[in-house]
Amino acid sequence: MTASPSVPPSVRVAGVTLPLFAIRTRDDWGIGEIGALPACAAWIRSAGHRLLQILPPYELADGETSPYGARTAFGLDPIYISLGEVPDLAASDIAKALGPDGAATLARLRQAPRVEYHAVRALKRRVLARAFERFMAREWTPGTERAAALREFVRREEYWAPDLALYVALRESHGGYGWTAWPLAERDRAPEVVSRSRVPETSAGPDEFGLAVLRHEYLQWIAHEQWDRARARIRELGVELMGDLPFVVGEESADVWARPGLFLRDVSLGAPPDTFSKEGQDWGLPAYNWSAMDADGLSWIRARTRHAARLYDRFRLDHVVGYFRMWVKPPGGAGRFEPAEEAAQRDRGTRVMRAILGEAEGSAHVVAEDLGLIPPFVRMALGDLGVPGYRVIPWERDAAQHFRDPRAFPPVSVASLSTHDTKPITTWWNDFSPTEQQELARLGGFDARAPAAERGLALLGLLVDATSALTLTLGQEILGTGERINTPGTVSEENWTYRLPKPLEDLEADPTVRARFDALRARTAGAQRA
Repeated sequence: MTASPSVPPSVRVAGVTLPLFAIRTRDDWGIGEIGALPACAAWIRSAGHRLLQILPPYELADGETSPYGARTAFGLDPIYISLGEVPDLAASDIAKALGPDGAATLARLRQAPRVEYHAVRALKRRVLARAFERFMAREWTPGTERAAALREFVRREEYWAPDLALYVALRESHGGYGWTAWPLAERDRAPEVVSRSRVPETSAGPDEFGLAVLRHEYLQWIAHEQWDRARARIRELGVELMGDLPFVVGEESADVWARPGLFLRDVSLGAPPDTFSKEGQDWGLPAYNWSAMDADGLSWIRARTRHAARLYDRFRLDHVVGYFRMWVKPPGGAGRFEPAEEAAQRDRGTRVMRAILGEAEGSAHVVAEDLGLIPPFVRMALGDLGVPGYRVIPWERDAAQHFRDPRAFPPVSVASLSTHDTKPITTWWNDFSPTEQQELARLGGFDARAPAAERGLALLGLLVDATSALTLTLGQEILGTGERINTPGTVSEENWTYRLPKPLEDLEADPTVRARFDALRARTAGAQRA
């Protein structure tokens, strides 16, 4: 499903950043769900915000929690499926599949302050297995319209869905190990292996392995059907949905397994040395093989863009500088830029960005994450292409290290007080020196000694006054809380497990939250944001 963006990029919009996993409702299963997206959109709308940005919702492998470590650039994670909206499940089926132990676990997960991925995934898999059994018996074998709809989904998404389903089935058959540890025929995609991803032409039941492949295609179909319905309801509310595209996928992903020639696996992607890392960073990710991608017409980049334009009204390109120049290191060797020369870097990035913009045109708007060490020519190229970059207020300083006034930001930009990788401004404020606090207070027109709630609202007012066409506020900031979503460079149970403090239904009824949202709505309207 593709439709024109609901709001043109020239309109001033205020948005909220909240990961899908963090959305909380009374009937969720311990994690945010696709079916809750419209309710969340309505909730932020009540605070005067018209855009909801989520982090990548793509499928994670068992044990992974970072949305930037997905095993696919396309498939949605079945953990986000709303079980109550699955046509193949009745309430009695869910209760039977859960059993007393599962029901007790579900009750605990709904009250848990953090997402417990392993427990949530295990519980949902148990119930979704029951849904697939019912689908096979009631739809697939009789050859109903829904069986035909699944076939049509797989046909329409043939660029990625069969490969992903086959990859997951093979990985499950090998105890969860990634493709680099598989037997040679499976690792190298021998024809007899690839043929096992084909959906049977008749309604006859596939063999056990074929069932595993079909089950995952079924889960992707259910997830995308729910996504399409959620998108339609969000649009009716007058809210945009914004996504986030990681720069590249990991080596142990369905994409690298399916198209290994498009990626360089003899080097590791990272970041060049800077004031925080004298040796640079090694992310352990493959790099793009641009020569192979060029020969293929950038088909993978184009396909991923089209899929993103189906899911979102806008999407952010993470690490956009990587499309211009990648920092790569061979094992035991020195790092280098690829390409090496600035002229080639400019040409490379412009070529890729034009391909992305061409595929997204008329369907979604593109935003560039251009934070960090970005050479001037990259921002110039993005400006020439009309692609907005980020302006994070605490990091926007002049040569004398004074804060720049957000009311002088370029209109083609995205302004924020923080990101999902920083503290919310609610607690980040405490890291500023007294002089910095006074300076921000002067810009925002408030007393630096004001109570935290008052100060937080004033800072959000300064944000929406920015001349940037889009502003983004963390969900924690509109609530006035200070929890982090992620702390880069650390391994912690708190990373990527944040949940709203209460279900949306309870937050909507909370008089303190309602009063805060009323103030935010008035402030956003005063800034003439849609």
